Amino acid sequence: MRSALPCLLLTMPISVPTVAAEPIRVIAIGAHPDDCDIKAGGIAAKFAELGHKVRFVSVTNGDAGHQAEGGGMLAARRRAEAQESGRRLGIEYIVLDNHDGELVPSLDVRMQIIRQIREWDADVVLAPRPNDYHPDHRYTGILVQDASYMVTVPNLASDTPAISKNPLFLYFSDRFQRPAPFRPDIVVSIDDVIDKKYAGLDAHVSQFYEWLPWHAGILDDVPKDPGKRLEWLKSRRGFALRPGWREAARKWYGDAADGIQNAEAFEITEYGFQPSDEQIRNLFPFFPD
Repeated sequence: MRSALPCLLLTMPISVPTVAAEPIRVIAIGAHPDDCDIKAGGIAAKFAELGHKVRFVSVTNGDAGHQAEGGGMLAARRRAEAQESGRRLGIEYIVLDNHDGELVPSLDVRMQIIRQIREWDADVVLAPRPNDYHPDHRYTGILVQDASYMVTVPNLASDTPAISKNPLFLYFSDRFQRPAPFRPDIVVSIDDVIDKKYAGLDAHVSQFYEWLPWHAGILDDVPKDPGKRLEWLKSRRGFALRPGWREAARKWYGDAADGIQNAEAFEITEYGFQPSDEQIRNLFPFFPD
């Protein structure tokens, strides 16, 4: 049985041991195969390089995300792409079998999320905020919120044992301003793993070289050569540290924050335990002393 990380179950103080020298277990939950890669591929690679454990979960199978393919064949293709991305990042990748574009925050899917978090015995859970242009993204955020306390309740989804601690729940970054803008509580430099992040994205061929360019009206711009195609992707999709994140990065990196080029950021939710700065540093062992 793994030792519990220092935590609070909602707002109730609990006496727990200090962080043990065991792998940190991170689960990122996105709506589609490739969502987690975009928002957290960098820190996934960083955790994996240090020997920690990361699982990406796609709540839908992606069977609607293409201009010329669909249904079971597309779902199988996207599952294979996700597995390849996981291999490149050094993580586990799970694709649940819910239809793309039809996700709703049902009790059945909530139970799927609860089981995933419990099975992984997660210390950290990453997910979208529940305000977004895509209904699948919004409802994934709601589903994870709805699961956040329930993962500790033994009588729910009782076929999968409840976890003894409430994880740290974090939101992915986004650019939406209403009802409130994203707050960059934790900012992580991914300069040292930016090539791995792009390698993970590159595995999702159906998305980054077919569907998304087609949807944007630039499919003819995509090079046919795989090497040139990757360079094209890098030129089209960047992960530069946003101006509004620089000050937050200084909290964790000090003056070294001025040299950060690429970053991922996360907002601490009001669900799960509320960490101290020391606990964040324990859970994100990337920051300088």
